[in-house]
Amino acid sequence: MAKLNTPKGKLVRKFGENIFGNPKYDRLLNRKPYSPGQHGQSRRSKLSNYGIQLQEKQKIKFMYGLLEKQFRLNFERAEKLPGETGTNMLQLLESRLDNVVYRLGFAPSRPSARQLVSHKHFLVNNKVVNIPSYCVKSGDVIEVRERSKKMDIILESMRRIKGDMDLVWLGLDKAKMRGTFESIPERDDMQLTVNEQLVVELYSK
Repeated sequence: MAKLNTPKGKLVRKFGENIFGNPKYDRLLNRKPYSPGQHGQSRRSKLSNYGIQLQEKQKIKFMYGLLEKQFRLNFERAEKLPGETGTNMLQLLESRLDNVVYRLGFAPSRPSARQLVSHKHFLVNNKVVNIPSYCVKSGDVIEVRERSKKMDIILESMRRIKGDMDLVWLGLDKAKMRGTFESIPERDDMQLTVNEQLVVELYSK
C-alpha cells in the first residue's frame, strides 16, 4: 500500500471506522471512540462542504492504500465508463487483486494483502501475479500458491472466516484455498460505509 506518514491508529479514530480491516483497530476504537489529539473528546470542528468531501476522498484513498495520483487516475478511468462514476470508481477499487485477496479472507487487511501479492504468494488463473493493482475480471480464479499454504498469516486470517462467504460476487473454497471473482459487484453488495458521491462532487468543482 501507499506509505502513510500519519499513524494508522490516528486515521482510524479520525474517521471513526476501521478502514484498514485489521482487528486491532476495532479494539482501538472500542477503547478510544473519539478523535485523536488533546481535545479529541471535547471538541469537534464543524467541516465545510468542501471539508466533508475532501475527508470522504481521503477515507476511501487510505482504505484502499492509494497515493493521490493513483486515486485520481482511478477516478478518471471511472469517468470514462458507462454508468455512475462513483459506483464505477468503487468497482474498479474492489476489482484490484490486493482487495480481492483481502475480501476472500486470505489476508487480515488490505496492506497485508498487498504485501502478500507483491511477494508472489498468489496465482490468478494458474499464473503468478505480483501486481497488487492488477484488475481481476469476472470468472478469474485466485488461489494461494502451494508453497504458501502453510504461512501463519494466511492460515490465521482464514480461521476468522465463519460459514459461507457473505459477498455474493465472490466464491470461496476454503479447503483448497481458492476463490473465484464471480462478477463485478453491484453497489449494494460491496458492504462499504462510504459516500462516493461526495468524491464525484469534489472532483467536479
